[in-house]
Amino acid sequence: MERYIGLDVGDRTIGIAISDPFLLTAQSLMTIKRKSKIEDIEIINDIIKEKEVSKIIVGLPKNMNNTIGPQAKKVKTFVKELRKHTDLDIEYVDERLTTISATRVLIEQNVSRKKRKDVIDSVAATYILQTYLDMGK
Repeated sequence: MERYIGLDVGDRTIGIAISDPFLLTAQSLMTIKRKSKIEDIEIINDIIKEKEVSKIIVGLPKNMNNTIGPQAKKVKTFVKELRKHTDLDIEYVDERLTTISATRVLIEQNVSRKKRKDVIDSVAATYILQTYLDMGK
């Protein structure tokens, strides 16, 4: 049995989702407030050890025309640093529209604006990871 984590890397937060051991479904795990790359990576590595994670899936926020913009470059820079601190395979998933989809679901569930702000990134990470799992890799 193995588990994957999904990351939605933003400037202020990182949303984290985790798969079930059968790699069928993704669940929201948590959102961490960004402090420094090293502290953020330490938290991620703690989760990897605790949950026995075997792969990391990271959302890559491409532009709508499929190009790599400033935010995607920031994500790639973070992943480059993360690779220095883990031997796990790290793969990207196109995350265009995941935050919009996550927001829509939370609104449909009547989640308050304040509560949405607290969970949106982990829900977006869930979409990222579920997209990867659905691709059957």
